[in-house]
Formats: sequence, structure tokens, C-alpha cells
Amino acid sequence: MMTKRLIIQEEKVRNAILILRGKRVMIDADLADFYGTSTKRLNEQVKRNPDRFPADFMLKKKKKEKEYVVANCDHLR
Repeated sequence: MMTKRLIIQEEKVRNAILILRGKRVMIDADLADFYGTSTKRLNEQVKRNPDRFPADFMLKKKKKEKEYVVANCDHLR
């Protein structure tokens, strides 16, 4: 059985990392893109399988944080 391998450019990963609340985070849309899935599907899997993800895997953005993310990520609306 052949396993699918992901090859992601290091620079693309670095550019997707943001600092929020003093922690390095990635937006779900970027993470889903890295794994070749939709954002909706990624979020569904996290909700359905919480035991497979660390407790601090997700956080809800506050309004100011959302404004910061949108201002600093050209590819997001």
C-alpha cells in the first residue's frame, strides 16, 4: 500500500504562521490547503474527532484578531 506524501515548501509554511495571543497559529484555510482538503472538511473532522487533536489545537478568533488576520493575509477575506 502506497502512502500519500505531502511536500510543502518551507517558505509557504512560514508565511502561513501568525502570532496570536503570543502563540504561533495557522488559519484553518491554510492548514486545509496543506492537507489538500476543504476548510469545511477539516473543521468537521476536528469536531467529530476531538480526541485526535491536542486541546489547544483550535481557538476562536476575537474580532480584533480577525481584523489583524484579514489585514495581514492577502489571500483571506
